[in-house]
Amino acid sequence: MKYLVRDKIFAVGDDYWIEDEHGRHAFLVDGKALRLRDTLELKDPAGQVLVTLRQKMFSLRDAMTIERDDGPLATIRRKRLSLLRNHFRVTLAEGTELDVSGRILDREFTVEYDGELLAHISRQWFHVRDTYAVNVVREDADAALLIAVAVCVIRMAERERED
Repeated sequence: MKYLVRDKIFAVGDDYWIEDEHGRHAFLVDGKALRLRDTLELKDPAGQVLVTLRQKMFSLRDAMTIERDDGPLATIRRKRLSLLRNHFRVTLAEGTELDVSGRILDREFTVEYDGELLAHISRQWFHVRDTYAVNVVREDADAALLIAVAVCVIRMAERERED
């Protein structure tokens, strides 16, 4: 399933619908304003919070967390010993690790688990300005988590570019 994501969801305080490939509302991104740190909530169409994305404060290395039900679900960091400039590691709460690699700033990258493709992020599928698609390859994959991972790594790569 492909999901259409606009780059402008990074504005804290803004709300935005992520649509599926058929144009239906799939997830609502709720940018929480007036918070000490960047916070975005990904909600289902009924308004239930599926995951919360937060910038990790006071971390030695830039990191973001994804939470579900007020508990940690995943932590995202740039991979330490990578020769690739755009390589991130996602550590899930139970210890599973996902690899994110590719041209993050160009919106051309993949999310993999143990060499198996879970999602492909690309601008090539849609010709709408300032948008990219998150193609969740496996039917049993957690689409909300994979969209959150994509949003986090893009945000981290852009912040790093600004520094």
